Amino acid sequence: LTSPLVRKADGSKFGKSEGGNVWLDPEKTSPYKFYQFWLNSSDEDVVSFLKIFTLFEQEKIESLQQEHGKSPNLRIMQKALAEDMTSRVHSKQDFESAVKASSILFGNAAIEELSGIDERTLLEVFDGVPQVNIAKGSLVNIKDYAELLSESTKGSIFSSKGEAKRMIAGGGVMVNKIKVSDPAARPEIRLLNNKYILVQKGKKNYYLVIAE
Repeated sequence: LTSPLVRKADGSKFGKSEGGNVWLDPEKTSPYKFYQFWLNSSDEDVVSFLKIFTLFEQEKIESLQQEHGKSPNLRIMQKALAEDMTSRVHSKQDFESAVKASSILFGNAAIEELSGIDERTLLEVFDGVPQVNIAKGSLVNIKDYAELLSESTKGSIFSSKGEAKRMIAGGGVMVNKIKVSDPAARPEIRLLNNKYILVQKGKKNYYLVIAE
């Protein structure tokens, strides 16, 4: 039994030798990365991927194309592809966990959702985000959020307490997805995976504080 090589719209082969592709083994490509791979398929590739990799009937693929054409920004085809592939290759639970993990970065995840993410997935979601280490035992001695986000984290997040206070007062700081409103309040922090604190500065700047 033979079949043509699977190629992407740019002419490159779909295979490990090209790099940037996925493994079926969850130890080599986690469910989160596997889900993100399909979700990030280009509009040029997604139709052929739906035809090649899913078990969808032709009518369903055509229906997805029509829906996608009305609102391309919703990425309806990519979401259907990512859900089908991740659920079948990994599991439905892994798919739901991947969606939940994605909402952390791109949505308004609550502390409960954040706490439910395993360490490996958390680190994958925030791959490339600046990290700063802090002694876990020192957390009990930190007087307020301004100190935590400046002096205690070695100036990695804010260069001074004054800068931290101004941004907190302006509503631009979140710790573990909870907005900090009082820079003088004593930090009451629930460590993620008993080790991490997620700090968001403004809309797009994230920092991962590692308490060991």
